[in-house]
Amino acid sequence: MVKALGELRERKDVRWTYISPAGDFQADGEKTGHYILGGEELTLNEKGESIISYADYAAAMVDEITKGDHIRERISVVRK
Repeated sequence: MVKALGELRERKDVRWTYISPAGDFQADGEKTGHYILGGEELTLNEKGESIISYADYAAAMVDEITKGDHIRERISVVRK
């Protein structure tokens, strides 16, 4: 994925956003509807966790698609 991100960063003809999940990516985790967006560095919630469910990750992805706030950026998402 590092190589893919590097290739995206070189492209000027594509509107992309690269969304990295938290360290603990839980397939069966509950959807809370609350998440925190971070940047390139490891982001932790107020409990010191790096965790996200697939459902909350998907919600964050849809939000980014509809809002388009982070074009040509890598962001991360963790449970609030």
